[in-house]
Amino acid sequence: VQLVESGGGLVQTGGFLRLSCVASGRTGSRNVMGWFRQAPGKEREFVAAISWSGSTTTYADSVKGRFTISRDNTKNTVYLQMNSLKPEDTAVYYCAARGQGITVLVSTSRLYIYWGQGTQVTVSS
Repeated sequence: VQLVESGGGLVQTGGFLRLSCVASGRTGSRNVMGWFRQAPGKEREFVAAISWSGSTTTYADSVKGRFTISRDNTKNTVYLQMNSLKPEDTAVYYCAARGQGITVLVSTSRLYIYWGQGTQVTVSS
């Protein structure tokens, strides 16, 4: 399974970005997907997760109300719409997938077994 993120970049405070993650290889749509981020000198932290159907989502408190996770299973793609960006959102953002058939949404990174290479998001003040 390969995950490829895109959509990162440099944006001013208050701006927006939409990240995409395309899955390929031995995976269908029945994977819980998540977004994580890691800022320099900090541990990787959970951002959001979505069920395989897209009907259930969960967010970190720090992004709730500003970020939206969604998916298009016909395109094997998960999105992260990020609005009202703040300098503290600056990080490398990673897409991750749980194993096939697992339905529980979790925020623990070690429970995700597939990872993308990451995309840099920089928010200037």
